[in-house]
Amino acid sequence: MPTLRTAISIAALACASSPIFAQSPNLGRPVSAAELSPWDISIMPNGAGLPPGSGTPAQGERIFAAKCAMCHGENGRGGISAPLISRGPLDSINAAEKSIANFWPYPTTVFDVIRRAMPWQQPRSLTDNEVYALSAYILALNKLIGDNDAMNAETLPKVRMPNRDGFIVRFPDQM
Repeated sequence: MPTLRTAISIAALACASSPIFAQSPNLGRPVSAAELSPWDISIMPNGAGLPPGSGTPAQGERIFAAKCAMCHGENGRGGISAPLISRGPLDSINAAEKSIANFWPYPTTVFDVIRRAMPWQQPRSLTDNEVYALSAYILALNKLIGDNDAMNAETLPKVRMPNRDGFIVRFPDQM
């Protein structure tokens, strides 16, 4: 049990050191809204943050063959990276069983992941139209949209994902 002397010593040390901790190292500078804008690319489940543009599964198929198939395999069936088409319903929490169609709750996540991280060797190198087209292609492969459905800021958030109700909603006001 701490003694009175120990408690007084701790209190004195805390009081003496607080001016040191209150000083800032003056590193960096405030970031302006214009500087932050290119990095503020989050997409909400309701589509907030989606940019202008559009794409179709047919357009996405050509882009996929050129920029994605080397990792995700022909028609998204898997290669050195995960398959993009569903293997059927989830029977366990095994990550290998999870896919876009049977696990992901929002179609906007497809757009967000492609835009932010693909292709892995050149992330953020795709245009918004290419990302919409790839999203359309992947959703069509999974039979979540038709082969002639165009995806854009209005249509993409309306796609109903099979596992949409399988998650606890983190942002209920954004639905």
